[in-house]
Amino acid sequence: MSDSTDKNEHPENQDEQTEIPVSDEQQTPSSDLNAKEQGDDPAEQQDTEADQGESAEGSDPESEESLVRQEIQMMSPDQILVELTKTRVEAGKLKDGYLRAKADVENIQRRSQNEITSARKYAIEGFARELLSVADSLDQAVKVEIDDSASEAVGKMQEGLALTLKQLESVFDKFNISSVEADQGIPFNPEYHQAISMVDSKDVKSGEIVSVMQKGFILKDRLLRPAMVVIAN
Repeated sequence: MSDSTDKNEHPENQDEQTEIPVSDEQQTPSSDLNAKEQGDDPAEQQDTEADQGESAEGSDPESEESLVRQEIQMMSPDQILVELTKTRVEAGKLKDGYLRAKADVENIQRRSQNEITSARKYAIEGFARELLSVADSLDQAVKVEIDDSASEAVGKMQEGLALTLKQLESVFDKFNISSVEADQGIPFNPEYHQAISMVDSKDVKSGEIVSVMQKGFILKDRLLRPAMVVIAN
């Protein structure tokens, strides 16, 4: 009887439940969920800031124009006149610089074109100068007088030299290489003639060519070598 009485007298002890402690690890997920619900994700915040930065950089030109108009409206007439004067001065400087740069470019193009044309036109100038000495030697050899007593072989050799000189002159004509005019009685021209001496002469007037010591040559319209001449006093 005593045991049943104790059970009936303390019914609360049977209904009471023991509380189980909750660890911190079990509470963490709920805090993370609350942070995500509040929108505190750092990645999302960076994306939002980037979008705001892009929108600020890509501003509408119309809005900038409206701001400029507002600034002009806030200016006084004197201020507007001063700004207009400054703008005209700057525009004039820019125009002058543009015209100068354009003129420089045109001059460079013209000079380059002239140099290219000249290089093509006188491409053989150096080679032609080297051939002049050959022409001089052949010319002097042909002018040698041979006695009748000379052998037949010497005469044929002179004929061969004359033929070679003729072929060389034909090549000169093909490439527009001509001799400088320096015959006796022609007035001395310092652009094409080089005086090596002056002599008294009854046959020609003073300042005219008496004789030619060495031929001069011209490549198209450029002097390769002046003619060396003797002129009269």
